[in-house]
Amino acid sequence: MTEAIGLGAVAMQEICICADDFGLGAGVNTAVVDLAERGKISATSGMVRRSAWVDGARMLRRIAPEQLEVGLHLDLTRPSQGDGAEPGLAGLLLQTYTRTVFVEGLRSDVCDQLTRFEDAMGCAPAFIDGHRHVHQFPVVREVLVEEISRRYPTSPPWLRSTEPGGPLRREGLKARMIHALGGSTLQQQARSRGIPCSRGLLGVYDFDGDAGAYRSRLDYWLRTARTGDVLMCHPSAAPFAADPHANARLQEYEELGAIDFPWHSGTGSVRPVTLTRLLRAGLAMSKQRGISTRSAS
Repeated sequence: MTEAIGLGAVAMQEICICADDFGLGAGVNTAVVDLAERGKISATSGMVRRSAWVDGARMLRRIAPEQLEVGLHLDLTRPSQGDGAEPGLAGLLLQTYTRTVFVEGLRSDVCDQLTRFEDAMGCAPAFIDGHRHVHQFPVVREVLVEEISRRYPTSPPWLRSTEPGGPLRREGLKARMIHALGGSTLQQQARSRGIPCSRGLLGVYDFDGDAGAYRSRLDYWLRTARTGDVLMCHPSAAPFAADPHANARLQEYEELGAIDFPWHSGTGSVRPVTLTRLLRAGLAMSKQRGISTRSAS
């Protein structure tokens, strides 16, 4: 079994709450470490080519992997200078969808980011996702899946699925658009190589509204979450230059910090867990079912 879908529905939903963009700035790093130590999140994905990554990685290594999984946030739209504004996504989309992107340059970039992660953390990433969901783009996904298979043949990191999680509502159009950029094909290619994937993706919105609006969204995502889903978030304890979502990050940090887990609603409960443990449990269950079937035949 290579997906969390087979884990089944239970009253206590166990999900990955992942803080993206670790390494982007000191405020992001501070928020992530604080939320992890308080049990509000269960994963973070690091941007290894950004200025705050190396110092931040030292902080992450002090947190037990059973408490916080650390993955690679594949970053292909870096600023041309330092911590400046990021370029638009249109150029990369055009190059990948027309397959005119320089493949060897892309492969070198992917390998370099994996190596930087390993050097800083002393281990392979627990999972891989993409800044602005670039890990699912054409060419990028083929290069990434191939490199995962070559580099980690026996214990590959899981990949983030962009399949929309939970019932779709106002943000459903954006969630569907993100998934349409290559999510289904990525899952198929990963499955063919035995690379596990998460279930659904929650946390998609336009970074608009006040703190109350984010809390309402957060309650909705938790209420509709299923075991194996990933709820992505982007908290920061302080704003930083050239960040178009600075206010939203501050609000996310405040609201995530205010939630108590397990979180309860009228329809069930939710708690953050490391997804690797769930995937391994699902694989063990799948193998056991296979043994039982063969014994009965």
